[in-house]
Amino acid sequence: MPSDTRLRFEDLPLRERKRARIRLALLDALLSRLGPRGIDQIPVRELCAEVEISEVTFFKHFPAKSDLLTYFIQLWTIEMAWHANQAAQRRDSGLEAIGEIFARTARDVASGIDIMLEVIAHQARMPKDLVLPGVGRAERLLRFPDLPGVENLPSEGLDAILPRFLQIAIDRGELPSSSDIRSLTLALSSLFFGVPLCVGRHDPAAIAPLYRQQLALVWAGARHIQGGTS
Repeated sequence: MPSDTRLRFEDLPLRERKRARIRLALLDALLSRLGPRGIDQIPVRELCAEVEISEVTFFKHFPAKSDLLTYFIQLWTIEMAWHANQAAQRRDSGLEAIGEIFARTARDVASGIDIMLEVIAHQARMPKDLVLPGVGRAERLLRFPDLPGVENLPSEGLDAILPRFLQIAIDRGELPSSSDIRSLTLALSSLFFGVPLCVGRHDPAAIAPLYRQQLALVWAGARHIQGGTS
């Protein structure tokens, strides 16, 4: 049998592995506290005490506490991009790939709506010209050991992932060739953040069916406009 040549976390230098463990442990310490308290109510010293590092070490990794949410978003988009790529290849469909992103997000949000609401608030405050540091290969391999090739994926935001799969959908004939990718990306982003914001903590389980319903309307609308009946 051929040997497994995939890069493993254990194969990386100790310094990379140590850095990855600290960064992910700090993120998990924050995520476990969100809900009963907002991020502004969670002191850095409390996170450091759980991970057993100094505050000086914390700020070497994350210049601001809110950077942990940015880091969470980066990891999330890497994971979603991997699953969307798999769906696109498996089903030869850009729309299925986008649907995969929404379905997985709905599943995660159903058990973590408070995290999603914090992320939405954080996204609203992020400057448009922010240049994000990359996510290291050790962090990727430690977080996603069962996703082969995850260490090679670009660290893209949702506004970069969606246009790529919309273009695949156009190329596959799932959407009209004249579809406006920029407008569709805006519509999908509004849907992605808007549904959880409207539903909030009242009924997180409703997010999945609402996502499916609204996606169907977006696709129908794109085809309707192409048909000249708008």
